[in-house]
Amino acid sequence: MLSGIKAKNFSNKNFSSLYFFQNKLTNYCIYVVDWLELIYLLTSLKQKKMMRKKMKLASSAFLGLMLSATYINAQTVSDFENLSLPNNSYWNGSDYSGIHINGAFYGAFTSGTAVFPNVYDTAWGAPGYWSEGFAYSNVTDSATSGFGNLYASKAGNGYNNSDNYIVAQNNAIIQLSGLAQNNTVTGVFVTNSTYAANSMRDGDAFAKQFGGATGNDPDWFLLTIKGYTNGNLTTDSVNFYLADYRFVDNNQDYIVKQWQWVNLTSLGNVDSLIFTLSSSDTGQWGMNTPAFFCMDNFNDQTVNVNELAENNTVTFYPNPTTNFLTIASEVMLNSIELVDITGKTILVESNLSDKNHTINLSAFANGIYFIKYTTENQTAIKKVIKN
Repeated sequence: MLSGIKAKNFSNKNFSSLYFFQNKLTNYCIYVVDWLELIYLLTSLKQKKMMRKKMKLASSAFLGLMLSATYINAQTVSDFENLSLPNNSYWNGSDYSGIHINGAFYGAFTSGTAVFPNVYDTAWGAPGYWSEGFAYSNVTDSATSGFGNLYASKAGNGYNNSDNYIVAQNNAIIQLSGLAQNNTVTGVFVTNSTYAANSMRDGDAFAKQFGGATGNDPDWFLLTIKGYTNGNLTTDSVNFYLADYRFVDNNQDYIVKQWQWVNLTSLGNVDSLIFTLSSSDTGQWGMNTPAFFCMDNFNDQTVNVNELAENNTVTFYPNPTTNFLTIASEVMLNSIELVDITGKTILVESNLSDKNHTINLSAFANGIYFIKYTTENQTAIKKVIKN
């Protein structure tokens, strides 16, 4: 970290922020769009000593070119396996490795062609707390309830039984870099954190049990994803319910416990993404449901809407079908979703816990559909036809 570093913010009609930095030898004046870009610039100052006295970046587009040059050869998918962790542990910025400004440490980690910011706040005193952005983890505890198990996925591991995954807070932002910048993101695998999933299942001191005492309360926990292009928030969004208790039939109520693919191609070309959480359970101070979720394999290029790691241990018959479709699996089925050709989910059947399941398609129009199914060890998609 630069010694004696100070920061001041000045308004400017062309840039979001103007930061002035000073160390013992040199003054620097830098225009940046957000604090994540600030991290990159300071890292460059520390490691490469590339910046000249009172250097001004003419625009954020130039910074984007710098990031592209840095990550041009990186893989596109962010699977987080490049991040080193001891077994059953996590990183949340508590090592104070970020840039220290006004009591908070602003850091970031990278995987593939994406940057994941992290803020660790000590403004109220040490040791501080993880206040914004992302943490990465390989914690496997999918059972223990409470805030003490914040950094665990309900799936018990990463996607496809990998080690590492990330935990995200409400309003976390991913910034794309290199080949991914200003391009289309394929999607991301998501699941609940153990903390949030168990809170919704059982209730706790702050949040209600989803469904209420009777199971009839129409509760929900929603993840909304939006994109930014050239710093401007786009109007398109993708919604994914991490829990949904709004069904007339309570047997269809569910809390996501396995990794589920969320297709993000409809957002078009973006340079960053924001992930926002909302819930039916709110109070005087906002949302009561723990505002955390987990993600893995961000922007996985091996996944598309037609086929998602289809496993030949699961069969569908008859296909094409007129009314009933049976899904037969060699392993336990957890959930099934019916998705129409536009990508809209029109039927969800969860908490199945069986190897053979039949769904009735008689109420739906003839055409092409996709069955997104989750087993105990994978999520996959199969195309089906209704005649």
